[in-house]
Amino acid sequence: MKIQYVSKDLKSSTLALVNKANEIAEEYARQGYNLTLRQLYYQFVARGIIANKLTEYKRLGSIINDARLAGLIDWDHITDRTRNLKGVSHWDSPSSIINSAAYSFRYDKWRSQPHRVEVWVEKEALADVVEKAATPLDVDYFSCRGYVSQSELWAAAMRLRRYSENGQTPVIIHLGDHDPSGIDMTRDITDRMDLFGADLVVRRIALNMDQVQEYNPPPNPAKSTDSRFEGYVVKFGDESWELDALDPSTLDDLITQEVLRWRDPDLWQEELAREQEARTYLQKISRNWGRVASVVDELGL
Repeated sequence: MKIQYVSKDLKSSTLALVNKANEIAEEYARQGYNLTLRQLYYQFVARGIIANKLTEYKRLGSIINDARLAGLIDWDHITDRTRNLKGVSHWDSPSSIINSAAYSFRYDKWRSQPHRVEVWVEKEALADVVEKAATPLDVDYFSCRGYVSQSELWAAAMRLRRYSENGQTPVIIHLGDHDPSGIDMTRDITDRMDLFGADLVVRRIALNMDQVQEYNPPPNPAKSTDSRFEGYVVKFGDESWELDALDPSTLDDLITQEVLRWRDPDLWQEELAREQEARTYLQKISRNWGRVASVVDELGL
């Protein structure tokens, strides 16, 4: 939705950037994605429209802000994934909540699988992208926000140990930046999980050097102040790359392919059939709520 709140007299060069922003945002909206400002910025850089510099990022942010206020960019196309209103759900009637329960009802279809998969992503800003991939696969996902805190990693280790005790092999699919700390975070998860006694598989699926070579995301200078800088430079050179620079659809494909690699399709279909049977039963109750309520009243329950 484009809504004008203020009038802005933008230069022709600025309007050209606004039009390109709309073109990119609409391209992703057709795929079911909205973009953060940083993702939009990397699309501009990757297409050679602006330079990969902090000053250009700030300039683009200012232009996007002015254009939205002027009614030139759809408010729904640029999102802030780190700030969200939270609250409780409300319902019009008991029938409506039962119908919603029928729609959202899920068995734990992973319980019969030989592996138990979770998707972990370094950045909170990419949690929505991961959610879009993880939800259809019914797989749990987690935003690490950099290095995982000791308390959160210990709790995760206890959770994954319970899966192991039930005969499953836990698998963490990890995604992070290709920079000194982002690379090291995968190592850190593996080492601390081992310290806490969790026997599992950690699979880093992005961002890896082969993907840098394939997708050619715009580089940044690796942070020389990072304590892991020297070791990183020996292996990869002095450039780094952010996970945000990959297309959301590319991240979706990478996650989907990796999750399916660990999932037994026959066992999954059996659980899906059970789930659909239970969901149909709930839908019948919702459609016939008046009769169900009358029976309850008659029985004095």
